[in-house]
Amino acid sequence: MSKNISDLSGRKGLSENLFEKLSVISSNNLTNDIENVSEEYLVGKSSVYGTISFYDFLKPENRNKKIYVCNGSACLTAGTQSKLLDKISSYFTKEKVGEMCCLGRCHENSAFQYNGKNYSGKDIDSIDKIISDKISTVENYNVGFSGKKILTESYENIEKYYEIFRKCLIESPLKLLNEIKESKLRGRGGAGFPISFKIEACMKENSETKYIVCNADEGDPGAYSDRYIMENQPHHLLMGMLITAYIAGATFGVIYIRGEYPESVSSIDKSIKELEHLGLVGENICGSNFTFNFKIIKAQGAYICGEETALLSSIEGQRPEVRVRPPYPVQFGLYNKPTIVNNVETLACLPYIILNGGKEYSKIGTEKSSGTKLISLDSNFKKPGIYEVEMGTPLTKVINELGEGFKSPVKALHIGGPLGGLVPINKINDLTIDFESFSQNGFLLGHASVVCIPQDFPMIEYINHLFKFTAHESCGKCFPCRLGSTRGNEMLEKSINEDFKIDYTLMKDLLETMESASLCALGGGLPLPVKNALKYFKSELSSFFINYNE
Repeated sequence: MSKNISDLSGRKGLSENLFEKLSVISSNNLTNDIENVSEEYLVGKSSVYGTISFYDFLKPENRNKKIYVCNGSACLTAGTQSKLLDKISSYFTKEKVGEMCCLGRCHENSAFQYNGKNYSGKDIDSIDKIISDKISTVENYNVGFSGKKILTESYENIEKYYEIFRKCLIESPLKLLNEIKESKLRGRGGAGFPISFKIEACMKENSETKYIVCNADEGDPGAYSDRYIMENQPHHLLMGMLITAYIAGATFGVIYIRGEYPESVSSIDKSIKELEHLGLVGENICGSNFTFNFKIIKAQGAYICGEETALLSSIEGQRPEVRVRPPYPVQFGLYNKPTIVNNVETLACLPYIILNGGKEYSKIGTEKSSGTKLISLDSNFKKPGIYEVEMGTPLTKVINELGEGFKSPVKALHIGGPLGGLVPINKINDLTIDFESFSQNGFLLGHASVVCIPQDFPMIEYINHLFKFTAHESCGKCFPCRLGSTRGNEMLEKSINEDFKIDYTLMKDLLETMESASLCALGGGLPLPVKNALKYFKSELSSFFINYNE
């Protein structure tokens, strides 16, 4: 990350955003366009090219792709993508077919994207019409709850719903902050960091310009809860951003949405226009001194942008590498200005807290994990979909009552994305849906996505999939992540395809190095599910290793 580039990019700010400019020129004559952008923004040509060449959808080698097939964990374990590729190969040559990592269609798999639209399930049977008529299809999945409804509670009248925010404008920011403190709301993106800490820290910063950034780059394969909010309950999120901005004194809000979620981009754009019509964005909102504007930025395919500092670099048009902290984003964030970064689900909780009070929210869930959590269940459940549960709900209830059990035998659940815990089926009775239960048992709740690993799916192939994913998605800034994931993938590939056994001591050393020395949770988090697999599936994996018993 270059502070100079942050400042240079900030000269034109969000209105002439450098990242969006790079997204446009990537499909044109790169040599001429790179020189023009370099001169316009006073940024080096190597920096411009380095940024463009990082993203999956902007790389020159992907410029001619016509259709993208999901290679996420849920589609992998469901075994649907080989048949999908066979069907697609009748219409497109190999050179025209690309890959995307998780389109958020984990509830039915067979997922692909064509002409900027997502398809899944039985849509492939209509590929002729999709290509010739460019038709859209209707997606359906189950939405349910257990206990209190907050995020799945609909609002009938938008104008009436925003009375919550209008009342905020006549309250002191400090009073509203105290309500959020009392709620004990923790970040739902995986880390579980209290949102009130970020808001208060940014509030105390002395700066004329501050930003609220919504991390809607929901890249965890198996997760589609943020997508559910953006497409079905978008005003929970937008009001949450408005509330946060008013308390912190921010005037700009950025919603950074995955390029793999075109429907989410459309939904949020439509919802912001509704707010504009109601006079709830812009200058001096509702006659107050509060001014705020939204900006949607469509990402271009990079899992690392789910890490908050890499996301900020991405918005600035820099190569999205993880930044060393301190300083933290609340001090030096977007364009070197104080910035609060929170994910979709976290921000969407705020309207309920402000309406009902922080104490009321804190009564839901557990002492240390308050509120509710959205769970994403994949297609191996009899009733897959999105479910809202109170923190502390037994995992068995989620599986057996909400999901109605498994369609076929399952040996493990990968919960919380690729960096989450790999839970053997015999451990599910020990877990409840909260941060402490998962941590105490050696797992990680994370985003709370649930990907089933079928009984007949080789565990060695699954952990190799995780190493391969990390190697592809690493920003490359730190050696432990960049090299460790690559070496792990190489060893596992060799053990699967050749007469080669991995030295278990070497694998343990590699995992310890990644865990302790990586700059962010990508390299640092990968060892958790791999260690879980090595611990609980020793009998299945032992033939691929030597010195396993040491």
